[in-house]
Amino acid sequence: MHSHQDDGQIAQWLAEHQTGNYADGRRYDDIQYLQCKLILKPDRFTSARVFKEFAALVQQAAATTGVGYQHTPKSQQRPEVREVLFLDTGGYHLYNNSFIVRRRIAYEDGFAIGDPEIVFKYRSDDMAKAQSLDVRPRIDGKYKIKFKLEVMPLKERIGGIRRLLSHNVEFGLSQAPQAARIVMSSLGNMSLPELTQIFPTLGTISCDGPNDVSLVNQTIVEELLQDICLLDFGHHTAATANLGLWRARGDHHAFVGEFAFQLRFTGPDDIKHKALNHCERFFLELQQVAADWLSLTTTKTGAVYRLKGNPPQAHE
Repeated sequence: MHSHQDDGQIAQWLAEHQTGNYADGRRYDDIQYLQCKLILKPDRFTSARVFKEFAALVQQAAATTGVGYQHTPKSQQRPEVREVLFLDTGGYHLYNNSFIVRRRIAYEDGFAIGDPEIVFKYRSDDMAKAQSLDVRPRIDGKYKIKFKLEVMPLKERIGGIRRLLSHNVEFGLSQAPQAARIVMSSLGNMSLPELTQIFPTLGTISCDGPNDVSLVNQTIVEELLQDICLLDFGHHTAATANLGLWRARGDHHAFVGEFAFQLRFTGPDDIKHKALNHCERFFLELQQVAADWLSLTTTKTGAVYRLKGNPPQAHE
C-alpha cells in the first residue's frame, strides 16, 4: 500500500476530490490535468532570444532535480501567435464571481486559422465548490470539459506552492451557432442574460448595474507561445513545457509572461505519487533558479483586467 506520509502537497491536493452528482444525475467531473505555472515579468521579453535564455534555466532546474529534459521539434521554430480576448460586464460581474469567458483564435503567417475557440472557466481554491459547479454549456454541438489543478508559487515569497482549481469547458464556434453572438459581443451587443442562455450556471450571478457584455478593457491580447522542451518526471509521466508572452494588440505593450507545463491523466488515482513529488521538487527548484523573472502576485487574466488600473476583486 502507498503511505501518504511521504506525499508532497500536490498528491495530497489531488486526494481531496469529491464524489457527487450534478442536477441531472451525472457524476461530478474528475480532475484530469495538473498545470504548473510561473508568471513572469514582461520586461524580460525583449527578443526571441529570451525563450532560449529561460529554457536554459529550466534545463538547469531539471538537471538538479533529476528530471528528464529534451528539446521538442517546435522549440526550434518561431513562436505561435494567437489572439485572445475576454468578455465581461462593465462592473466585472463575471470575474468578481470567479467566472471567465474567453475567445481565442490561432494565426498562421498573419491569417486566422481553424475554428475560434470559446472557453468558459470557473476558478476557486475550494475543491468542493469547483467540483460541484456544472460548467456544461447549453449548445447542440461538441464541447470538452477540462478540470484542472493549477499550481503556482505563493504570492508572498518564492519556494512554496498554492493552488487554483480551474473547471473549464471549451468548444469551437462552429459547434454552437447561437454562440456567434459571443464573437460579436466585442462590439457590445450581448447581455449577461443572453450569455446565461449558453452557460446556465451564470444564472447564480446577481447583476447590479448595466448587464451588457463587452471586451474587457477594450483590449485584444496577442499571445506569443513557444514550446521549449519536454520534461520527463519518470513513471510514464511527461509534459511539454512552453513559454508565453501576452501583449496588447496595437502598441505591442507586453504585460505578462508565463512558463507552464501540464500533465494529463484519466483521474486523480491514475498518476503515480512518485511522479507528482518529482514534479513538485522540480517546480520549487525552478522558482529558485528563475527568481529574478518571477511576478508572484498576478495571473495572466488578472493582468488583462488590471490594464487600465481599475482592479476587480482579486480571488486568484
